[in-house]
Amino acid sequence: MKREDRIPEARALMLRFASRTGIEGDEAPRRYLWTDAFAVCNALALWDATGEERFRSMALVLVDQVHGILGRHRPDDSRRGWVSGLPEDDALRHPTCGGLRIGKPLPERAADEAFDERLEWDRDGQYFHYLTRWMHALDQLARRTGDAQLNVWARELAVAAHRGFVGGPRSGRLAMVWKMSIDLSRPLVPSMGQHDPIDGLVTCLELSATAESLPGAAPEPSLERIAADFAALAAPQPIVTLDPLGIGGLLMDASRVVQLIEQGTLADDGLFLCLLDGACRSLGELARANELDRPATRRLAFRELGLAIGLAALEPIERLAKARLAAPAEVDSVQTRLEVLRAWRGMRDTICEFWCEPAHRRVATWIDHVDINEVMLATALVPDGWVTLTSTSVRTPDELERERG
Repeated sequence: MKREDRIPEARALMLRFASRTGIEGDEAPRRYLWTDAFAVCNALALWDATGEERFRSMALVLVDQVHGILGRHRPDDSRRGWVSGLPEDDALRHPTCGGLRIGKPLPERAADEAFDERLEWDRDGQYFHYLTRWMHALDQLARRTGDAQLNVWARELAVAAHRGFVGGPRSGRLAMVWKMSIDLSRPLVPSMGQHDPIDGLVTCLELSATAESLPGAAPEPSLERIAADFAALAAPQPIVTLDPLGIGGLLMDASRVVQLIEQGTLADDGLFLCLLDGACRSLGELARANELDRPATRRLAFRELGLAIGLAALEPIERLAKARLAAPAEVDSVQTRLEVLRAWRGMRDTICEFWCEPAHRRVATWIDHVDINEVMLATALVPDGWVTLTSTSVRTPDELERERG
């Protein structure tokens, strides 16, 4: 698909999502943290691409709704107020310091209730990897608008996520959990997500880089100690996955790392090569499994679209090779892995075109997850808002017009 075809399709997808979920129009707002993080960045991309102020407004309204809805206890919960426990005035100033609910349809599992794996997928709580997506969305909006408060909220969320999800040493080692209760007081799923430590580390590096370069950003909270914990957790973990969404996450993290290196805010200490290696090995495993050759009825669009978004991040990744930013001893290794990744570049279009086909959107696997599917398809079509770490200086209307060509 040509870029001029992608933008109208992404625009239509986002306007349907905005109407259906109460960002615009008369529907009561309903929020889901993962989807809304991508939606904020899509709104930024469409604001740049079209110049329509409604997309800037959409991003800002989404932030207010997410904090006001997912930062508070559920309407069907006996608890009231903000999940942080802060009084109203303080919570409005610090809406993320207690974390944010996922937005699942069912209440969280009670402390005395038996674990049911099937039901747990539909139960509320907090997911670490959803929180990091929202941190990234807030940070992208901060970079795009110059509003330093958004970056502060992202860092306060990082502190809350670390406090809730990273436990003390077990057998001499730090550990993380996969899912926590709404108030972050108890684990709901105690196992550690394979990608969570690296995701936490890269996100902390991104937020800290923005705080250092964004005029007016408060120095606190510092994420230095938190980043060190995530680095310790990430070091011994193998990074191989068959999940297309997880592979996309590895590529996205590699893209963020290389952009931070390019901006001069991060030293190339081997993390970039580690992420590239994990993505290459994972793509090899995915190819052998033939996961992307199944009919639409047996595929989950949002997981494949996560891979398509990661593949869209190859452009900034490729710039590393041209600029020779890798440590000298790693240049050949980086080039070898980039060659492997180039062979997958066309898969982004293949995935997008498959899910742009109307017949494939009439199957239950699309309809049952229509919000997340449409929003992530829009991201895969117009990925700039999610993938590109823009400069932290505010761009004028004339500059935006020149960028749009």
